[in-house]
Amino acid sequence: MTQQAVTESAVRDALRSVMDPDLGRDIVALGFVTDVAVEGGAVSVRIELTTPACPVRDSLREQAEDAVRAIPGVDDVHIEMTAQVRAPRRAEALAPGVKHVVAVASGKGGVGKSTVACNLAVALAQAGARVGLLDADIYGPTVPLLMGVSEEPEIEGEKILPIYRHGVFLMSMGLFLDSDRAVVWRGPMIGKALQQFFQDVEWGDLDYLVVDLPPGTGDAPMSLAQLIPLTGVVIVMTPQDVAQRIANKSVVMFRTLEESTGRPLPILGIVENMSGFACPRCGTVTPLFGADGGRRAAERLGVPFLGAIPIDPAVTASGDAGQPAILLEPETAQAEAFRHIAGQVAARISRLSTA
Repeated sequence: MTQQAVTESAVRDALRSVMDPDLGRDIVALGFVTDVAVEGGAVSVRIELTTPACPVRDSLREQAEDAVRAIPGVDDVHIEMTAQVRAPRRAEALAPGVKHVVAVASGKGGVGKSTVACNLAVALAQAGARVGLLDADIYGPTVPLLMGVSEEPEIEGEKILPIYRHGVFLMSMGLFLDSDRAVVWRGPMIGKALQQFFQDVEWGDLDYLVVDLPPGTGDAPMSLAQLIPLTGVVIVMTPQDVAQRIANKSVVMFRTLEESTGRPLPILGIVENMSGFACPRCGTVTPLFGADGGRRAAERLGVPFLGAIPIDPAVTASGDAGQPAILLEPETAQAEAFRHIAGQVAARISRLSTA
């Protein structure tokens, strides 16, 4: 009996069984299948995802290979996975080459917001995205310390060139100030500085620009949300009950700004930092600041819970060394938590961009 020839149409039909769990549609309908080549029983497929940090990348590859291999007549399958971050469906932008601006915020200081912002940016870059990091914490810029940067940025023409470190393009007010000098600015000056960081810095083409906001609900986060079309906001908190109430204020502030500006300003989710301490000898986890506060806050506020980051002495070591923990201790539970959170953020952005 003559074996039925494998066709491109049959391959695409088979791939319709592969569903993206975040977007809720099959990869053919989503336009992810960009190329199909058939030579006898050998099939090659190129699948282009909406982010290189896709948390289900490997699962989609395996499902696609299984689906194609099940076609009668197929004896060899090659799946190539690529990624292209899609820009949101809007025209306005202070930095035209930046596809997505992700703000990292907290209702109070001391929760590790800047540490989360730095490690999130590096994790996205490690996944293959082109990433920028803007330290918008005008009063207490710590990104230069955490990223090991001390040199002043160069000027080219009328543009400031961001510093490239650990795979990330970064800019901070701290790069222009003496380390012991306090910044005493009022609201309008903060708004002007943030605007200049977008317009006067040569960011180039970025998939994601992570913005480390000042803590609290004051002028800087409000100015940023009013000036710049944010893709979304990540809220960082610690597990305590009081931290839940403070995080609630941050969410309410951004939702109020969304109503007043008329711009979509989604909360991408909540990150629980300092989630618990694992004993290095016995492995017992002690919830020093309570347990599951971030998850409870997310459920009460109706926003995604992005993940929990355990307490680890490597955080202090990484800050002192000027290397994010995800680089200094890449095999720790904390580093894995940062990679997981980066995948969740990227998935949430992809869902918003394709909605």
